[in-house]
Amino acid sequence: MSTGEEKDLAPFAALWDAPASPPRWVIWHPDADTMVFDTESNVPVDVDDASLDEVLSRMREAGVPESVDYPGRACG
Repeated sequence: MSTGEEKDLAPFAALWDAPASPPRWVIWHPDADTMVFDTESNVPVDVDDASLDEVLSRMREAGVPESVDYPGRACG
């Protein structure tokens, strides 16, 4: 990966740190979509489409959990 691509991914680096217990970030598969979910803030993480595949790949390599079930807590 080139230096420019690494720079573009730098804001997302914490997403593929070794997961804590319970993990803060998870890979969530609602319907036919795939997104990163922040369980602490209880919202999806805004990862741009150009970076999403690489971010997900690095998260999977780090062992971040994946689920089709809603990973957050109830709202309200």
